[in-house]
Amino acid sequence: MNLNFLVAATLSSAVLAGGVSVDASLPNYTPARGVSGSIKSVGSDTMNNLMTYWAESFKRYYPNVSPEIEGKGSSTAPPAIISGTSNFGPMSRQMKDKEMDAFEKAFGYKATQLRTGIDMLAVYVHKDNPIAKKGLTMKQVDAIFSKTRKGGHESDITTWGQVGLTGEWANRPIATYGRNSASGTYGYFKKKALFKGDYKDSVKEQAGSSAVVSSVASDIGAIGYSGIGYKTPDVATVPLSKSGTFIPATPENAYSGKYPLARFLWLTVNYKPGSKLEPLRAEFIKLIFSKQGQSIVLKDGYFPVVAGLAKRELAKVGLRPNTP
Repeated sequence: MNLNFLVAATLSSAVLAGGVSVDASLPNYTPARGVSGSIKSVGSDTMNNLMTYWAESFKRYYPNVSPEIEGKGSSTAPPAIISGTSNFGPMSRQMKDKEMDAFEKAFGYKATQLRTGIDMLAVYVHKDNPIAKKGLTMKQVDAIFSKTRKGGHESDITTWGQVGLTGEWANRPIATYGRNSASGTYGYFKKKALFKGDYKDSVKEQAGSSAVVSSVASDIGAIGYSGIGYKTPDVATVPLSKSGTFIPATPENAYSGKYPLARFLWLTVNYKPGSKLEPLRAEFIKLIFSKQGQSIVLKDGYFPVVAGLAKRELAKVGLRPNTP
């Protein structure tokens, strides 16, 4: 889904002087009474830390709540929601048609996906790699990671010299790192960066987002992709271009949708339209879309949603924000 829902007028509430702040119009979270039970979350590794932080914050309000967070990939979320083994399904992508069809077959209505924050799927290189100052076109990214090159680049790219680096970098081989096929990040990158093509067999698949970044940090010739929330000082993000202008991975470019790999972070729930959520799920969702919940999004390295969007997401599950 396009991120251009944020026009210039709303940018000012989230992006201040090159930094990011939580929208002051978001409500403070006000705890309710009688909330207990288990938060069972199965899904995205990208959102694993985020779900853990939200659950820890929720437990401080409700000590009797027991959180269970499992992050093995976005593709594990729909089956867990359908089977009832989880009540929350974090995903770094939207559900596929076949996943939504399976849910609708089981329940007679569609699953609800809530936009909880904004991520940039960054292309990372070692901090000393000069390409971080130069940038890569999306066609070049495709030719580095894909064996099918559906982006249209004329040749395979295997060395840093082929993307314009000189000197000691000219003949240095490119080592590629990525996620495994259970990951929503894997699927999103395949769709957007590989133009729905196939990964090279040489891409080293990692089980988690942090593993991709740490692998790139320890290999000077490496390149990999992972969520912006996993950035460390030992790696650099590469500006990307779709049509001539290289766009750095900055908050402004995430909110405006200019960065080619900006995306929402989704929370999938089983909500029957017109029904009323039980207190546990209702209050957890209200926490996420409060100042406190979006501060956690910011703390984890992602970008918070603005109040208007939060209100729309709450309405999807029959909820209203508290008065700020």
